[in-house]
Amino acid sequence: MRRTVFNEDHEAFRETIRDFVAAEVVPQFPEWEEAGHPPRDFYNKLGELGVFGITVPEEYGGAGETSFKYAAVISEECAKQGVNFGATTVHVNLVLPYLLAYGSEEQKKRWLPDFISGDMMTAIAMTEPGTGSDLAGMTTTARLDGDHYVLNGAKTFITGGVLADMVLVVARTSPATAENRRAGLSILCVDTKSDGYEVGRKLQKIGLRTSDTAELSFTDVRVPVENLLGEEGRGFDYLTHNLAEERLAIAVQSYASAAAAVGFAVQYVKDRQVFGKPVSSFQNTKFVLAECETEVEAARSFVDRAMDAHDLGELTPADAAKVKLFATEVQARVVDKCLQLHGGYGYILEYPIARLYTDARVTRIYGGTSEVLKTIIAKQIGV
Repeated sequence: MRRTVFNEDHEAFRETIRDFVAAEVVPQFPEWEEAGHPPRDFYNKLGELGVFGITVPEEYGGAGETSFKYAAVISEECAKQGVNFGATTVHVNLVLPYLLAYGSEEQKKRWLPDFISGDMMTAIAMTEPGTGSDLAGMTTTARLDGDHYVLNGAKTFITGGVLADMVLVVARTSPATAENRRAGLSILCVDTKSDGYEVGRKLQKIGLRTSDTAELSFTDVRVPVENLLGEEGRGFDYLTHNLAEERLAIAVQSYASAAAAVGFAVQYVKDRQVFGKPVSSFQNTKFVLAECETEVEAARSFVDRAMDAHDLGELTPADAAKVKLFATEVQARVVDKCLQLHGGYGYILEYPIARLYTDARVTRIYGGTSEVLKTIIAKQIGV
């Protein structure tokens, strides 16, 4: 079915991204996987391309677009070629909305030019060892001392944490109350060159190997009060504000991955000969691919509808939970079936389907586990 979700500007941007991926990413991608992240200057190339400033207002040096669909184009084009842009999804889809929504005028003028150029890469640090998704249980603290906060604690699973120049750290600036465990959390923008700021282990993951993920620790890190994002104590409210876009971004990536898996499988089964015939000639192959393509089409329709709703400001947290839950489950089933059609070669990392398979597993965990999403959806329908 013909897609109507993208306009001419989106499609022109798609051609630019497709050419960039083929020239600047695909040839070097195996080296990035070995290193655990792209080279630092790659992010400057993305800045020169304009990727980081698409939704930044023009007065700060951006393009002033408001559509999320440009981010979706990047996800789709990367998936088609079996690669990714490292930790840039966090930089653009997670951190930027916080800076735009809650940053002061002074903060935007101070940070956004370097954000757009790639001279300043960012990450966000919420999860702590032992607390997981329970943000209200975090123990990282920030105590006000004159014109600085003194930050102490630790974070884990921080995507982009190895190369980040500034990290949005969620910390407790006042005790929780009996009525509200989520009270007292604030967001501090921390310069990673600060004394007492340390990057611990670079975590070794089974997938997303070009996305650097780290443990962070803070020992009496002094953060200027002018680096407080928004109001003190409003951190939890701010975090929930952006969850819908975060989950939509994951849903788009998941759908794109599933669609790419079908494309890789179709190409493989046409070329691969078994018992003197192409694998594509067997009825089982045809049936499996038909099932996969149908699921991908359903996920595409759901994702497109959610993107339209988001651009109109109408995507609710429950709607975002539904589309992420559905798209990630489709991704898991489709990628697994397409790997099976590759036979033993599907388990070899030089084939894109193997990378799609290992990368897919985390999408049902990060950005809200499938179990958490089901709870949100159940609450919406009154159970």
